[in-house]
Amino acid sequence: MAMQYRTIANGQLRVSTICLGCWAMVGDETWGPQDEADAVAAIRAAVEAGVNFFDTAEGYGAGYSERLLGQALGADRGRVVIASKVSGSHLGAKDLAAACERSLANLGSDYIDVYYIHWPSRRVPLEETVRAMESLISSGKVRHIGVSNFGAADLADILPLTVPAADQLPYSLLWRAIEFEVLPACRSARVPVTCYSPLMQGLLTGKFRSPDDVPDGRARTRLFSRRRPQARHGEDGAEAQTFQAVAAIAQLARQAGLDMAAMSLAWLLAQEGVAAVVAGARNAEQARRNAAAGDLALRLDIAVRLEEITRPLRDRMGANADMWQSRSRFR
Repeated sequence: MAMQYRTIANGQLRVSTICLGCWAMVGDETWGPQDEADAVAAIRAAVEAGVNFFDTAEGYGAGYSERLLGQALGADRGRVVIASKVSGSHLGAKDLAAACERSLANLGSDYIDVYYIHWPSRRVPLEETVRAMESLISSGKVRHIGVSNFGAADLADILPLTVPAADQLPYSLLWRAIEFEVLPACRSARVPVTCYSPLMQGLLTGKFRSPDDVPDGRARTRLFSRRRPQARHGEDGAEAQTFQAVAAIAQLARQAGLDMAAMSLAWLLAQEGVAAVVAGARNAEQARRNAAAGDLALRLDIAVRLEEITRPLRDRMGANADMWQSRSRFR
């Protein structure tokens, strides 16, 4: 088996279809305690498995994720594509420049390959942010501008200013909201999609068998009840329907002789417009397992069945792509 690669940034960057997401490595209240040696081992195992695409953000552990990634990559930095994100509160020109300098120092690198706007600002004019990004590109500190959590309207607003390298969006078998509006807009604009939470924070690994098994830090999305302690929405959720789908996906994986997580990632990679999936790993074994999906082509009947299993949940949750809030931050 060999890792597959696709292009983003209008063909200028060749990236592995499996991108190692480095949020879960920080060991915060969402993910629980993390051994640093395991995190480093996950990064090294990903490189050895052919992963050349790594995703982090200044907001992940207040820079700790970036520092960890930079230290673990070491001399391999020049062989890989690093994407980091500037927080929505740092999108003014001066704040963005300072945030970039901090991220570069954390990463121990002279440049960031893809610098995502983590969330759109509703205060700072988008043109100011793009011009500041372009200044960073001119200085060699950033190679390409990316966006994250940009809905169809935000995408339409940025396209006259620049064509993003990619739009990083929440997308998984259990969270298909972008299919209604955002994914078609990305396809039309030829902006590649990179998928975050492609395993829905562990639900698609088979680790959790019922809603009660899921820790509160991972049960704050709109799939879960508003009564969960960390919920920021006001909805009833769809816990029973979600775990019915999880059970059916797990059964299909067993019948097909496939790893449930790898099958779930491969389904995403078969969707038009998707360039890569941003899959987190907390140890070397998880990194290797996720990487295996980079060369997994699903039989058509399996892909169709996965779509059928999860379509009722997709339709129930609707077009609001914001996983955490009823009042969507997407536009």
